[in-house]
Amino acid sequence: MTVVPDVFVAIRQRMPTLSKTERRVAELVLADPDSVLHSTVNELAELCDTSQASIARFCRAVGFVGYREFRMAIAAANSREETARNHFRVADSEISPTDSALEVVTKVAYQEARAIEETARALDLTALDAIVDAVRGAARIDIYGAGSSGLTAQDLQQKLHRVGLTSFCFGDMHIALTSFALSRPGCVAIAISHSGVTLEAIQTLEIAHQAGATTVAITNFPESPLAVMADLVLTTSARETRYRSGAMVSRIAQMALVDFLVVRLLQGNYDEANEALRRTYDAVQSHRLPYPRAATRPSLKSPPARD
Repeated sequence: MTVVPDVFVAIRQRMPTLSKTERRVAELVLADPDSVLHSTVNELAELCDTSQASIARFCRAVGFVGYREFRMAIAAANSREETARNHFRVADSEISPTDSALEVVTKVAYQEARAIEETARALDLTALDAIVDAVRGAARIDIYGAGSSGLTAQDLQQKLHRVGLTSFCFGDMHIALTSFALSRPGCVAIAISHSGVTLEAIQTLEIAHQAGATTVAITNFPESPLAVMADLVLTTSARETRYRSGAMVSRIAQMALVDFLVVRLLQGNYDEANEALRRTYDAVQSHRLPYPRAATRPSLKSPPARD
């Protein structure tokens, strides 16, 4: 089941595939949604310096039958945005150079909360369960991500490892490629890339696909080369911002997807997974300092030897 995201998410996700004219319309709509609410199709075409036919093509490109349906979707999404901003008490979600520390914290919290909410709302639940089934029965799971997506890959590998699943995640691309090349039918290969155009991520899935593994993409763009390469796709809904916190927001959305997947996985085999979590937790307890009763700085030095 593919769930259609709200109109702003749909526009952002399809932005890389839009024509130059369609992108001009998209940029105006995202910058000033009210212009759609207060404009006929002819008036919007004039604002965008294009034709009514181009507006109609743009509406279809982002998943709507026509301008009327698109305009209604803008009204609904705009209302949700306003409600969310009111909840966080931010008039504008963009961070400016003159914002106070409180405003920065509030706006970043707003952006990250919206990324998780929109990702959850638009999630393909059928794909999620198909990936969970494939991972649960996999002989091995290889995971790759570059840059900030590499942090998500490490998080997923660590969580799968702790519940007893054979999983690998490598920072070195050559080692990653050799690991993915050892895939076979019954294995799962997962590549994570916000843009969906990271060459290394695409290469890992291509090699795993040739080896017969089930391939999974986690990306923000459902029509990206990485998504097209994969058997199954999970899509985030993260927004780029003026201060390039897209790398932060995208990671938060990716981490949420990891948690959705892992918790769904645990549901199917709770007792065995819970035992694995207990054993792995106990294994590291001797490497933890006792919690001090008083607010004193703990010492990492070994106690003096006794005679």
